[in-house]
Amino acid sequence: MSISRGLGRGLGNLIPTDTVDDFFDPTAEEDEKISQLKELPLEEIIPDEDQPRTHFNEAQLAALADSIRENGVVQPIVVVKEGKKYKIVAGERRWRASKIAGLKTIPAIIRTLNAQKRLEISLIENVQREDLNPIEVATVYAKFRSQFNLSNAEIAKRVGKSESAVVNTTRLLNLPDEAKRAMVDNKLSEGQMRPLVTLTPEQINDVLPKIIKEGWSARKVEQYKVGLNNQKKAKTSAKTTEKSPEVETMTESIREHLGTKVRISSSARGSGEIVLKFKDKKEFEKLCSILMA
Repeated sequence: MSISRGLGRGLGNLIPTDTVDDFFDPTAEEDEKISQLKELPLEEIIPDEDQPRTHFNEAQLAALADSIRENGVVQPIVVVKEGKKYKIVAGERRWRASKIAGLKTIPAIIRTLNAQKRLEISLIENVQREDLNPIEVATVYAKFRSQFNLSNAEIAKRVGKSESAVVNTTRLLNLPDEAKRAMVDNKLSEGQMRPLVTLTPEQINDVLPKIIKEGWSARKVEQYKVGLNNQKKAKTSAKTTEKSPEVETMTESIREHLGTKVRISSSARGSGEIVLKFKDKKEFEKLCSILMA
């Protein structure tokens, strides 16, 4: 099975869009030439002995196995041919969980060692091109992680970037498709969109047309996000400090009983606090004696 280029086709069906979407992958054609996607028997696959990860959390493997029983293996593993076996390059957790789930085969992207090396060189060369948009660069980083099993630090070393730059750019893949396409069409910059990656898709799509139409700067986008956060905090604070008649009555009763100022705050979840005020040591001792009586 070859790898088709375009949303919703070929390998894109098996790889989640938040990992590698071949529509944004500048190396998709190169990958198609050197890769083969097929179902491999689990017994023909072996782990990489040089893999730095040697411990796998049993509970997490069990949870992944349950997911595989329910939904199948959504993302294929990557292997290279070694003798009569296939050695895992990326996806050992999925392989182990598939065995636990009782599967006999697993979808795998098969490459030769030379092809794997060629693809790595292609990825590095592409990320260093000046004409790539940020989403394509982020896709290259995601491909390094999902198909080469590399950490952000290892990716940064290979492409000559800082680790924080790799992390920040990769986070752009969490944006909704409308925002990613706007960036591909050069309507939005990475600087404009970085502040929005933690917002919900609904919030992003709501403000997106305005950012594009009015040409907001990255600073203005950041200010917009700060404003949203402040509104959220204000609403939360209002809910927390809103007092019901019962709380008001209890506040007055405690104030009369203790003979001091009292403040009670409560949240919608039922949690809260009671604050007692005293003006001097004598009043403090009086309060203590009443409370401990």
